[in-house]
Amino acid sequence: MMSTSSSAYLDLIAACDNFSYSQDAAREFYLLFIAEDDRAHGYMHPTIVEKMPWHDGFLVDHTARTVRTKSPSCSADFQELVDAIIDRNIFNTVGGRHSEYFSVPGALQPVQIERFAVALFGTTARGAHLTAYITTDNGDMMIWVPRRSSAVKTYPGMLDTTVAGGVRAHESPFETIVHEADEEASIAESLVRRDAKSCGVLTYIHQTDQTFFAEQGLVVPDMVHVYDLELKPGVVPTPKDDEVKEFYLMSVSDVQAKLKAGAFKPNSAVVMIDFFIRHGITNPDNEEHFIDICMRMHRRLLFPVSKRR
Repeated sequence: MMSTSSSAYLDLIAACDNFSYSQDAAREFYLLFIAEDDRAHGYMHPTIVEKMPWHDGFLVDHTARTVRTKSPSCSADFQELVDAIIDRNIFNTVGGRHSEYFSVPGALQPVQIERFAVALFGTTARGAHLTAYITTDNGDMMIWVPRRSSAVKTYPGMLDTTVAGGVRAHESPFETIVHEADEEASIAESLVRRDAKSCGVLTYIHQTDQTFFAEQGLVVPDMVHVYDLELKPGVVPTPKDDEVKEFYLMSVSDVQAKLKAGAFKPNSAVVMIDFFIRHGITNPDNEEHFIDICMRMHRRLLFPVSKRR
């Protein structure tokens, strides 16, 4: 197997987990609170706070640098903001388009925000990724790797996880994998439900930079549920929607080379590195930054992930 003794993997993870670990880093942001909850649920960039079309469902305190909803049941208040953002085309992150709903993790009552707007409020996003692989007759592992369509808005043409998607409100991570496997790879629901295995959660905090197509400096905490699926050699993922151009069946060494070349979508690179660690391909003997890598993929998030206070 290819040695990864350079900092290549750590650099890939650092590109995703790039929000500063310094306590001072948070001071420039506004804290987002939901009524009747003393825990902050997001970091809002001051330029976003300034441009946001606030209405009377929110209290904005520029001295304390806080934004607070007036009601704990505030999905409609967020929706009114998002509708105004879209009508006036205020933020490139939203791009004048509606999107599916994401839940705000840890909210004491259910709170939903449209997916494209989540980064504006700095609340924690949830994703689910599945890595599909086969074992050849001689015992070698090969991994199904898709190439993103050139038409998608984010990271066009880059390599990706076999199946991935954001976890929609009122949906479990596993159900996300089930429907995305069908939509993106034409993998049968019955096969996924029978054989896909939950393998944990990755956590990191990203701050948008020049690699992001829209507003810079937004804080995006992320939880990524990861799953494995060993397929029989005769099962071939096939694109069904317009997000995937094609699939490649790649050897471990080929995937390692593509990772080191920066060919993978950033968070999918992190998922693939975690896959290699779980399968013993990357280990302390061939990766000098092994401990740092493991820690950076499981960062303690700054905001609640459950209703527990």
